[in-house]
Amino acid sequence: MKRIMQAGLLSAAMLAATASVSVQAGTLAVNIAFKGASQRTVWQSTLDEFKKANPDVELKVAFVDEEAYKIQLPNWLSSQAPDIVTWHNGERMAYYASRGLFEDLSADWAKNNWNDTYASSKEASSYKGKQYAMPTVYYSWGMFYRKDLFQKAGIAAEPKTWAEFMEANKKLKAAGISPIAVGGRDAWTLAGWFDYLDLRINGYAFHQQLMNGEIAYTDPRVKKVYTTWKTLLDNKYFIDNPLSYDLDAAQPFVFQGKAAMMLMGTFIAKGFPPKQKEVMGYFQFPTIDPAIAGAEEGPIESLHIPSRAKNKVDARRFLAFVGTPAISAKLADGLGSLPANSKSAPPEEPISRIGFDILSNTKGGIAQFYDRDMTKEMADEGMKGMQKFINDPNALDEILAQLERTRKRIYKKS
Repeated sequence: MKRIMQAGLLSAAMLAATASVSVQAGTLAVNIAFKGASQRTVWQSTLDEFKKANPDVELKVAFVDEEAYKIQLPNWLSSQAPDIVTWHNGERMAYYASRGLFEDLSADWAKNNWNDTYASSKEASSYKGKQYAMPTVYYSWGMFYRKDLFQKAGIAAEPKTWAEFMEANKKLKAAGISPIAVGGRDAWTLAGWFDYLDLRINGYAFHQQLMNGEIAYTDPRVKKVYTTWKTLLDNKYFIDNPLSYDLDAAQPFVFQGKAAMMLMGTFIAKGFPPKQKEVMGYFQFPTIDPAIAGAEEGPIESLHIPSRAKNKVDARRFLAFVGTPAISAKLADGLGSLPANSKSAPPEEPISRIGFDILSNTKGGIAQFYDRDMTKEMADEGMKGMQKFINDPNALDEILAQLERTRKRIYKKS
């Protein structure tokens, strides 16, 4: 009798354990970075669609503000990892893949035909020949501007050259309008300025060499990027005290008509108030040197399965679902971006469409972005240097010397 009771207890325990595993296996933990209500809404709608198509899967979703997400992600990946995370392609993806914290998705690329539908973003999704990301959307960077303020200042057309851009800044300032808003407290907003100036002055190949730690920060070509930037600061073409504002605090300068332009990714367009959408335009960053082929920023957003995820089976189901042309297009529309899936319909939203055309026609290459093309430690130090430069442009030589010492330490260069 005792043996029977023990066997019964053991059997019950085994059933309980099996049930526990079953429940766990059917729960998919998803962590999503978002910026603004519209981004959260489209992700929630996508999750609802997945749940409807997969009623056996329970979803446990955490929406985290993008800036806080960046800080928390490393801890998630190295401890209690969720099953799905949103992140970025390029070097930022490779950083975690190289440390064994992202799951190899190469088999999923083959199974789901992503080698075809995501061919243009395969390289940015790869580390040492294997894929660790599923691209979702990408987006253009360029100059947002107020059409009505341009008209008020007597600017007849969107600037295409640096000379035309500087003339437009001069006219705006004369009309009592700050030409450019920038939220320098978010250092990455400054990185956009560095990237475009470097791409326009030195070209894509030089830019990537710099991102790879192969060029000294004391190189005269790097200094030229900053001295060109300094002309905007010396002429006071940026809003006052740009380091006092993050992106969210800087945008109202444009909405309220206090500033005319902002260099930013098309993803912000979905958050524009309805009345502002009517007066907003978007143009390609101006040409500085006609001999340099125009390169663009085209950062790719992505989904990943952490290597420590508990429910990789359902995680792969989710990636396959999101990787369809229809869902890719839906996400792109809701995120103010472009669908990474080549089979998706092109965007209808006007600013996204302009961005799509810019990236489709670029001849000089497409960069991922300063803090995505470069190792994290160097990118962080580089962006701190940009903030120091904005605060005191006359300290440029000292800033570049410090960055060069950092580059040598990180990349072990002599």
